[in-house]
Amino acid sequence: MRNYRKTALAAACVILSSVLSGCGDTGTKNYDKLLDKDSPVAITIWHYYNGIQQTQFDDMVAEFNNTVGMEKGIIVEAFSKNSVNELADSVVASLNNDAGADTLPNIFGTYAETAYIADKKGALADISRFFTDEELGEYVDEYIAEGRINSGSGDESLKIFPVAKSTEIMMINVTDWAKFAEAENVFFDDLSTWEGLAATAEKYYNYTDGLTPDIPNDGKAFFGRDSIANYMVTGAKQLGCAFAEPDGDGNVVVSADKEVLRRLWENYYVPFVKGYYAADSRFRSDDMKTGNIIAMVCSNSAASYCPNEVTINDDHTYPIDIAVLQVPNFEGCDPYIVQQGAGMSVVKSDDKTEYACAVFLKWFTEEERNIEFAVNSGYLPVKKSANDINKIISYKSDISDNLKGTFEVAIGEINSYNLYTSVPYEASADVRSYIDSTLTNTAKDAYEEASSRIDAGEDRTAVQDEYTNDAAFEKWYSDFAAGLGNVKNSGFAIS
Repeated sequence: MRNYRKTALAAACVILSSVLSGCGDTGTKNYDKLLDKDSPVAITIWHYYNGIQQTQFDDMVAEFNNTVGMEKGIIVEAFSKNSVNELADSVVASLNNDAGADTLPNIFGTYAETAYIADKKGALADISRFFTDEELGEYVDEYIAEGRINSGSGDESLKIFPVAKSTEIMMINVTDWAKFAEAENVFFDDLSTWEGLAATAEKYYNYTDGLTPDIPNDGKAFFGRDSIANYMVTGAKQLGCAFAEPDGDGNVVVSADKEVLRRLWENYYVPFVKGYYAADSRFRSDDMKTGNIIAMVCSNSAASYCPNEVTINDDHTYPIDIAVLQVPNFEGCDPYIVQQGAGMSVVKSDDKTEYACAVFLKWFTEEERNIEFAVNSGYLPVKKSANDINKIISYKSDISDNLKGTFEVAIGEINSYNLYTSVPYEASADVRSYIDSTLTNTAKDAYEEASSRIDAGEDRTAVQDEYTNDAAFEKWYSDFAAGLGNVKNSGFAIS
């Protein structure tokens, strides 16, 4: 009897061990049993890739179909919707069952705002169950956290999967910088903070103004940046009061801290109004190309558009060299940088189809393959181990000096800065657009008004002070807060 009980206990332990092993795994092997290579499951993907990026993605889909897909019984078909906005519009139209809208695909490329809308309609699958904790731990933590779009209410389900990301970098025309730096004794280190950048830009304006002593007030702008929203949103977070934060109960609190906005205003609006910053073309790379500025902040994915020559007044062209630096931070603050780039969401269906989608996404983001896709499209890979400049160079030995510098700096930021993206909520896209356009438009309007008065003979210092003093900020802040409160469903109320 005693031996029987020992045997039964041993058997029970073996059974319990097996059950626990199954729970410790994600159950991937069990999900594998759902797939049948003789009866393949078809999955469709909507993306926004174009040109070389689309060709490369299509080639990878074909490779998957001919290897892992054939082995497991998965067939992937991909369709381009041309642009991020068109893709988002197509997804929303399908969610709303609009007349003429296509049926939702199994996977679609998306930013958090669109995924949030889809998830509110119950359309998104939680794909975390198809990955072990160890597997998810291979990805940059903040990228996975961004995909947990309901984490503010305690829901840790994974609704957006990272495939390629980007951040921002600073690019400098060092050919023109060198002359200025020697004359004015300035250094790259002076550009490490927003305050230092503004002070350096003032020196550059005065330096270039002094090159033509017979023409007053013709100094040149030093700096411009592509995304004002990134400056505002990331800067507010860095300064200690983000525009939007979850409250822990599933709601998002929108705020506009006056002291935070004052520092943001002082380090973009003020130098812009004084002519130290500029935004004359659609993109700052175009302003660099015409010599209107010599420094810019842009996405690392846009680095390939940075010019290698400058053309002045359409009749004088000269070559330039480019240096890549990290994006400035505010003095006395921990470093923050934006994380951006669409991920992919899986539409709710059945275990077999959802698992097939996860198999493809897992395959697509394997280290070497993800480096290949990311580097060729100017983006950053999503796994921690892949964010290594030596691995990137070993893969793409013919990389240009500009792109090499871009990847070195961007990867350095990813590995050393705090990565940030605003939480999604009902009005997040509208609030972001409002924040961007308000600072941009008010700065441009004030600059043009001030310039007209100065050109008409008014004293430059007196006019600029009128647009940048305490009273000017109070008026700007009051208008900004009132406008934010008027953004539909923003959740912001003026206190």
